[in-house]
Amino acid sequence: MTSIDEVARLAGVSTATVSRALSGRGQVSASARERVLAAASDLGYVVSSRASSLASGRTRNIGVIVPFLDRWFYSAVLSGVSAAAMRQGYDITLYNITSDRDVRREVFDTFLRRQRVDAVIAVSIKLDDDETQRLLDLGMPVVAIGGPHPRLETLTVDEEAVAQLATTHLIARGHRDIAHISASPAFDTGFRVPSRRRAGFEGALAAAGIAQDPALIELADFTVEGGHRAAARILDRMPGATAIFAASDEMAIGAILAARERGRRVPEDVSIIGVDGHELGAFFGLTTVDQFPLRQGERAADAVIRQLSGADAATSPSPLPFELTVRGSTGPVRSD
Repeated sequence: MTSIDEVARLAGVSTATVSRALSGRGQVSASARERVLAAASDLGYVVSSRASSLASGRTRNIGVIVPFLDRWFYSAVLSGVSAAAMRQGYDITLYNITSDRDVRREVFDTFLRRQRVDAVIAVSIKLDDDETQRLLDLGMPVVAIGGPHPRLETLTVDEEAVAQLATTHLIARGHRDIAHISASPAFDTGFRVPSRRRAGFEGALAAAGIAQDPALIELADFTVEGGHRAAARILDRMPGATAIFAASDEMAIGAILAARERGRRVPEDVSIIGVDGHELGAFFGLTTVDQFPLRQGERAADAVIRQLSGADAATSPSPLPFELTVRGSTGPVRSD
């Protein structure tokens, strides 16, 4: 196994210079850094994470707290976190917490206090005052996605504006009998994303002078199967509905499948739109409001690494971008 001494000899520098050049900490001239990197590459030298941690007091590991591991949105955010962290030489450790108080306490009181991470990213998790304080007491950078978290640097999406954009897109195409697939109360925890998207939907209808019909609202579970069942109920009960706004792309994909099974053409007979920017959206020709979850993860990782480099945290929510992506699942209302 190649040693740091061999790298130093080949590069013509001291072992201390090799350590500074490979860790990115401390002053090293550009020419010396280039020689060290070239020597390390030629010799196949990899820095020992254990030795680096002992020398720097850093683990080069970021803890990521998520409520779900099996949902596409969270996996996309995690992919973004991982990619950005790896570019900066960091690993990630996942902590899956639910609404169970004992599980949450174990994460905040035990796992994060083992000092095996340098920073924490909390993804779409509502933290109470006590949990927020426990994170701050760790004395390490913390960034949240979702929110608001008044005491933490937070990246947020305006969920009401997202839903208004989707609904307005349908209204602009002449639709007035617009159904909405939201989420059941069990899925409306934390930052109440489904409720906020429903509020945006209702606000867009009201702004256009369209009376809301309760019969055009169905609840599901943010899955393709749930969206399929909800859309089937809407289309069977309200055949006059000309459009469906689903609060997630997966539910929207389920709605497309339900419409096809009933011989309803998309978009000629019923237009369907979702939210997220799911990777399968293009395959199904789904119009969506893309909120770039991969980019959300990248921005969160960049934010904590920026704090690790000494920059101050920003406690005011940082808005995340979203964008309407029009595909073939939406069109003008049919004129009979």
